Amino acid sequence: MLNPSEVKTVLEAALLAAQEPLSIGQLRKLFDEEIGPDTVRRLLDELRGDWGGRGVDLVNLASGWRFQTRPEFQRFLDRVNPERAPRYSRAVLETLAIIAYRQPVTRGDIEEIRGVTVSPNIIKTLEAREWIDVVGHRDAPGRPALYATTKRFLDDLGLRSLEELPPLEEIARSLEGTHAGAPTDAGTQASFDDAAAEPRPEAPAVEAAGDAAPGTALATAQQS
Repeated sequence: MLNPSEVKTVLEAALLAAQEPLSIGQLRKLFDEEIGPDTVRRLLDELRGDWGGRGVDLVNLASGWRFQTRPEFQRFLDRVNPERAPRYSRAVLETLAIIAYRQPVTRGDIEEIRGVTVSPNIIKTLEAREWIDVVGHRDAPGRPALYATTKRFLDDLGLRSLEELPPLEEIARSLEGTHAGAPTDAGTQASFDDAAAEPRPEAPAVEAAGDAAPGTALATAQQS
């Protein structure tokens, strides 16, 4: 049977090799013997402390734990891998902000807030990036799809739950790949502010959407 130090070493190796965050459940499967979730969390907290002050941090995100480089070292890493994060249009960021702060919402809800028609390509872009997903259908004529953000969206922002969502302009900078301090388009900011400030409607009747829900931030919010 492995002692706690050996278990921590196995956890470290798995996290360093993983391409995606690993949940507590996934990490427990590494071992033949039964190791409780509380023990795994305690050892992960110890491991996070062990890596303190180094070039990477062990972080707890919506979908699990992962190692990631610290932001202050990004400018050095860019010299080795100069690929830039994609820049997204004002319409894409406005739509994402509305979904993030008003979810679950339909395309009609988004169009009402933005005041313009939402192109299907915008929704496809966000779905392809795995930032939004269909979580159900509103009990209304046509049964319009209801959209919510995913755990991948929270992971990419370095968050564990919707409660940690940052100010709207920070989302724009983080997801658009702009430099810190860069101004946000005034029209975009106005729509972002509308998304956050407008009172949230009463929860609509929803018909669950098959297998779509497990990765959604709605589930994350309920578990928080």
